[in-house]
Parts: sequence; structure tokens; C-alpha cells
Amino acid sequence: MRSKFDEQLKVLNNTLIEMGGIVEQAVIAATKALVEQDTVMAKKIIASDDDVDNKEKEIESLCLQMILQQQPVAKDLRLISSVLKMITDLERIGDHATDISEITILLADKKYIKKLEHIPKMAEETMYMLTRSIDAYVKRDKELAQEVIDYDDIVDELFVVVKNELVEMIHKDSANGDQAIDLVMIAKYFERIGDHATNIAEWVIFALTGTQKDKRRIL
Repeated sequence: MRSKFDEQLKVLNNTLIEMGGIVEQAVIAATKALVEQDTVMAKKIIASDDDVDNKEKEIESLCLQMILQQQPVAKDLRLISSVLKMITDLERIGDHATDISEITILLADKKYIKKLEHIPKMAEETMYMLTRSIDAYVKRDKELAQEVIDYDDIVDELFVVVKNELVEMIHKDSANGDQAIDLVMIAKYFERIGDHATNIAEWVIFALTGTQKDKRRIL
């Protein structure tokens, strides 16, 4: 019976890694499309959001099968329950890649009011957090999960830098207002991606220890 559960758990781990990879590539592509003002790529990202949703449904089905067939308890049940929470965060990250791509299309025929420096850096840091959070789950590594949680401050600080720069540009010239607001929204989406990666890491810690922090609701 345990060997069957372990085999299902291996499939679950691999499928979660696949979903994480799809989401990661969507965010990387969304960043590239934004920087290069590539509407073709942006539209592909929007169209591919169904892939993320389908992978979420696949993992939900796997988790429910394991619960019904194996009736796990204690740590095993916490692990499966945590995965069900993690995939919600992964799905929201995929949605944010779509959100960023939609704004990219909106801005495609306009010259950027400033060179994009800190926003791509935010994307890089959030991707580091995402991959490490998934690694923490696969390796059952509490310390790695905590590292991801602590790392979120870096993304938050970058968001403040972006916001302050764009607010200053609006003060200097109100004509910059509309695009500045759009760019702040993009930065906010990356900040939220970091929050979702933090959530995943916190679910890893819950799965391993049974303890959980009060969680913020992230849209």
C-alpha cells in the first residue's frame, strides 16, 4: 500500500515541477515581450494560459485520487493538502504573466517614458524565488523554503524603487501619467508573483512541520 502511495507521490512531484516550469517560462516570456515590445509573443502567452489551468486541474485530480484511495493521515495528508494550495498560487502567477502581456500589447505602439531597468530585475528575482520554492517542496527542504520567504524583501524593495521613479516622472510631466500607471501595474504584478512564491514556500514549511503563518490574501 505504501509503495503505491510513494509511486503516486512521485507522479505528483513531477507534475508539480512541470506546472512550475510552464509558469516560469510564461513569466520569462512576458518579461521579454515587455522589454522588446513584442506583441506576437505577448499574444502567445495569453493564449497559453489554458495550459496552466489544465495542469492545475490535472494536479487537483491526482491529489483527490490519493486522498480517496490511500486515505493519508498526518504528514502525508499535510503534504497533499499543501500541494492543492501551491497550485492555486502557481495558477495566479500564470494569470499575472497574462496580465503583464495584456499591458504590453496596450503599450506596444508607444515609446517607453524610461528605460526598463528595475522591472526586468524584479522578474529575475521573482523567478529565482519561484524555482527555489518548488525545489524546497521536491527536496523537502525547510531551510530553502525559509530562504525564499526572506528573499521577498528584495522584490518589495525593487517595487518601491520603480513606484517612486514613476511617481517622480508624473510630477515632472503629467503627460507621462497614463504610461507610468501602466508600468506601476506591471511592477505590482511582479511584486505579487513574489508574494505567491513566498506562499508556496510557506506551504512547504507547513507540509514539513505542521505550523503555518497567518497568510495574506493575494489576488
